[in-house]
Formats: sequence, structure tokens, C-alpha cells
Amino acid sequence: MEEERKFDRHMLEILVCPLTHCQLAYDKEKQELISKAANLAYPIRDGVPIMLPDEARKVE
Repeated sequence: MEEERKFDRHMLEILVCPLTHCQLAYDKEKQELISKAANLAYPIRDGVPIMLPDEARKVE
């Protein structure tokens, strides 16, 4: 059985929102990186953050 890859929290030190260049918050339960400045949630798939605005969902 294949083990799910986990997101490396150290990546939060270098990743920023591609639209606002602001810091991101990690939502472990939803496996998303949240940009509060842009109101977007970027998905994390197989431990890899998908930092494309077209892939992000809007959050309020």
C-alpha cells in the first residue's frame, strides 16, 4: 500500500501567495495553504502545494 506524502511545514518559510506575495497558513485537516490576503486556498496534493491561482478555491 502506498503511503500518502506529507507536506513539509518548512516550505511555509519560503512559499508565498503568487498573487499577493503574503505569507500562507497551513490547514492540515483540509490539506491547503491559505492566503488570507487573497482569500484563496491552494490545494496540497500528495505533499506538493499547487500554487496556481486557477487551482485555488475562494474562501471567506
